[in-house]
Amino acid sequence: MNPIDLVLVEDDPMVMEVNEGFIKRIGGFRICGKAKTGKMALEIIQNLRPRLVILDIYLPDFNGIQILREIRRLGIPTDIILITAAQDVATVQAGLRFGVVDYIIKPFKFERINTALNNYYSYTEQFRNRWEMNQEDLDRLIKIHPQHEAHLNRTREELPKGLREITLQQVFNFLKESQVGLSAEEVAEGAGLARVTARRYLEYLEKINRVLLETQYGAVGRPINKYKVVL
Repeated sequence: MNPIDLVLVEDDPMVMEVNEGFIKRIGGFRICGKAKTGKMALEIIQNLRPRLVILDIYLPDFNGIQILREIRRLGIPTDIILITAAQDVATVQAGLRFGVVDYIIKPFKFERINTALNNYYSYTEQFRNRWEMNQEDLDRLIKIHPQHEAHLNRTREELPKGLREITLQQVFNFLKESQVGLSAEEVAEGAGLARVTARRYLEYLEKINRVLLETQYGAVGRPINKYKVVL
């Protein structure tokens, strides 16, 4: 999948730089535009039509909710993640009513925006090469929508070297959808990964207690390890 085009809207240069560094660190997204005012943001969004906008609320000319309202009025097919210090209930409700896919309160840590962007990436993956969806597809899609999906509950600061958050979410989602135990080979084939890669992610998910390893013994041959999501 090509990188997802993203526009950053933030009036504080230091915060803009930090957010830009986070996004590049996560991967899977391309910053196609940056704006430090509401007017500049609307112009860039109308011209570029990005898939995603990371939007601050407190801007020197417009309130971020006003920008969000205008984007919806214009019918621009852009998703919004709000990153702001605003915590009042009225602002939070306004953002949710206008369909933001996530709401992050400043100050925040890397893990929080990492969660938001990886959930969003997984969400957009569900629309690839599809013309229509049945009820089962929609039910599954709603469960992994950034507003609804509980991020993998891990107690860690960083993934082990060589593992990527996006691929981890992909493996976890595939295993969760199967509803039965799968071998590393089956996960690799279904998720489009090399066997050794799938096995590394499955072993990590077992280590953090997100999947259960079951060993099945047949009449002959070596036992087969099956992995199943812990509900």
